[in-house]
Amino acid sequence: MFQVRSDEPKYAHLWDQETKVENRYGKKIETAPENDVLREQDFIINDEIQQQQNPNRYKQHGFFLNADNCIFCHACEAACSEKNDNPAHIAFRSVGFVESGSYPAYERLNISMACNHCTDPVCLKGCPTRAYTKFAEYGAVLQDPDVCFGCGYCTWVCPYNAPQLDPVKGQVSKCNMCVDRLEVGLKPACVAACLGNALDFGVIENVPENRSQAEVSIPGFPSPDITQPNIRFQQTKTLQREVTRIDDTPIKYMRNDDTGRYESVVDDKHGHQRQWNLGKLLSSHENAHALFTLSVQASMGMFVLLLLGSEIQQSAAFIPLLAMMLVLMSFGLFKLLMHLGKPHRFYRGFNNLRLSPVSREIAGVSLFFAGLAGYSFFSLFSYPLTILAANAFAIIGLLGFAAGSFYMYKLYRIPARPFWDHWQTATAFYATMLSLGSLIIAWFTVGFMTTPPLKTLSLIAAIGIAIQSLGFYFHARYLKRGTGEGGASHYTQTTVFGNTYYLRNALFGLNLIALSVIAVYGLNSVTMGIVLSISLLVAAYLERILFFAIVIPTTMPGAFFWKNQGFVEHAREIGLAEREQVGVVYEGHHKFNLKELLQTVRENSIKDIILHVRWIFTGK
Repeated sequence: MFQVRSDEPKYAHLWDQETKVENRYGKKIETAPENDVLREQDFIINDEIQQQQNPNRYKQHGFFLNADNCIFCHACEAACSEKNDNPAHIAFRSVGFVESGSYPAYERLNISMACNHCTDPVCLKGCPTRAYTKFAEYGAVLQDPDVCFGCGYCTWVCPYNAPQLDPVKGQVSKCNMCVDRLEVGLKPACVAACLGNALDFGVIENVPENRSQAEVSIPGFPSPDITQPNIRFQQTKTLQREVTRIDDTPIKYMRNDDTGRYESVVDDKHGHQRQWNLGKLLSSHENAHALFTLSVQASMGMFVLLLLGSEIQQSAAFIPLLAMMLVLMSFGLFKLLMHLGKPHRFYRGFNNLRLSPVSREIAGVSLFFAGLAGYSFFSLFSYPLTILAANAFAIIGLLGFAAGSFYMYKLYRIPARPFWDHWQTATAFYATMLSLGSLIIAWFTVGFMTTPPLKTLSLIAAIGIAIQSLGFYFHARYLKRGTGEGGASHYTQTTVFGNTYYLRNALFGLNLIALSVIAVYGLNSVTMGIVLSISLLVAAYLERILFFAIVIPTTMPGAFFWKNQGFVEHAREIGLAEREQVGVVYEGHHKFNLKELLQTVRENSIKDIILHVRWIFTGK
């Protein structure tokens, strides 16, 4: 249990006496009614059973930031990292700033931010391993790094940069509200260390002494409507109408004269010159996701088209096509598995089927793979029972396709990533199934059939590209009209990666024309087929890696180098990341290491997996 010092200063103690009944969203501040069974359960902190000491234990707590007082000293960061024994590249709390005007009318607003222990925590809903828990005690959202397997989805859905993915350990960790300090009546370490009296803490909606405001937003803070965060702000310092951030993100904030709030808009700080930057795309950390989605979607498209094409099922191309689908699925799943921080904990991905779209995607794709494998095996035989079994597995595969493809799309509809949060994501994914699925089938039929159905397959591929192009058009139009992070992503797409972006569009346009011609007149040239296939594959890859690489999340503004993606990339390029004190590390946890994988598999025996499966279904 946390030990209270005899000379603990008064400002470090919790001050709440009377509290309100509801927060401003109409939710109860009391996290458990007086007669709730939760109050009778022991609260265990640091493996010690604690009797209730804090009378407000079962009330939602939150942070209070008086931005006028923050002096950018980083004492809160240091105190937090010291208490949690964080390495230099991990910080549960960080301080950034926004600025407006110029000398002599220059204004700067410092913002200290950690986890906001939201009323509606999207990290909890998104996590496939159920590493997150919304506790009745203090309303804290706690995360268990030992349960996490390092997929990083919580870092995607959180609008406030709260969960921290450690590339070294391959797991996520975050602010735990210092619940051990709360139990003995002390504020969190960051609050107690604040030199400027900018940070405070208590039961939510209680305004600290000598404070005049308790706002839910501040310039640079993402929309509170996404998660209903438990943090309140005071900012009486007057800023000008336009507020900028000094990190690499092409975002600035404009005051809405009707509401008085600052809204994010595009900041064209990188100019308008189009560049290639293919090296950044090819070395992107998200290449695993790009290859996974492309290979799995191609396999799914092939499977559905194959079931519809009875002529192909009777041909010599049938068995090779089944083998190709299995290879694609194996490759995609392998890339996804090795992208995890802890690949040997892959089975934990099924833990949160009730809430997480990631768990549902994993379940759907796994069901599809099982159906495909069973269908492929029993299709090798022509006995009545094997034909019946093959049909049963085909149905299983179709169910897996429906669930897996839908949740593969659904998991990207993230409000914190506006570039993805559009129906164009669905058109891109399903169009890829049609275009790549048709392309691969076409090549196998050319090699194994005397009269391959190239016109039909070309028409299907052309329809897929047409659907994808339509999605591109409406997505671009939506982003051009829009503001904020979605518009900034499109700005980055058309400038920093502008040449690559227009090459992608041109390739899709040429492929659509060529496939339409083949659908009408047929294909008479193998060379033309090879060129068309290569250009379609290149276009598909560029589309997918751009999708992952350029998305700009609704993040908090960074400081000179901390939380500044531009500095992180620069530090890795020139080797500065090798200096531990810089706070930047190379992303290496997702690289394949066979020896390490085999060792961890041995350490985590089949018995552990069996016990885990039993826990999923029985809770014991």
